[in-house]
Amino acid sequence: MKTTFLTIIACFLFAATATYAQPILKGNVSELGSSKKLTDVFVKDANNARNIALTDKKGNFEIATQTGHILIFAAPGYISDTLYVTDMLNKQIKLKVQGISLREVNVTGSRVSFDPHVEYASVYTKSKVYPLSPSSWFSKEATNARRLKKFFDREEKEREIDMAFSRSRVMTLTPLKDRELSDFLIMYRPTYEWVQKNAKVENALTLYINDSYKKFMALPPEKRKLDMRLDEVK
Repeated sequence: MKTTFLTIIACFLFAATATYAQPILKGNVSELGSSKKLTDVFVKDANNARNIALTDKKGNFEIATQTGHILIFAAPGYISDTLYVTDMLNKQIKLKVQGISLREVNVTGSRVSFDPHVEYASVYTKSKVYPLSPSSWFSKEATNARRLKKFFDREEKEREIDMAFSRSRVMTLTPLKDRELSDFLIMYRPTYEWVQKNAKVENALTLYINDSYKKFMALPPEKRKLDMRLDEVK
């Protein structure tokens, strides 16, 4: 009798878990107009911010979601896209190449206030490796968490560069605007290491921008223009 009772309880708990577990949507992301598979595309469930994923080397992704939710796909150099989930069949996502593109991966609506350590604390917890826990080394969940942690770490570094070498700062120090400004920002974007090293050096960034502007203007006009990638894929 006791065994039967425990069996019933176990079946009930299993059924409850299955009921509340979100289904997994799988798919692939590639570049619109080509067969290029896109790696490290950030995928987020807009209806449940805890559900996030990155595409692998073949452009594949898996994310917990459900019908009626909206997924957001974002990657540097591509126009972000959304998908309204109407069914759980495999999805083929095509991202359109931007023209002259600065880094525009908006993992949230506000780059400045975004703190992945707070918003995605579970990623940092699951990414840790514990010597006495083999599952923390090889499990799919732990591996994905480590990939996401690297992505967020890279995002934080790029954000620091964005804040230091901003469009508004360059505009206050140079007469550049529009296309020339965009080209300049891409061509002379400093490295994260340079920003860290000179963060506390007085006027270092101002001198860097002024010096870079002189070099930029010394180039022949045709050399100041970056080759634009296709604005429209026909």
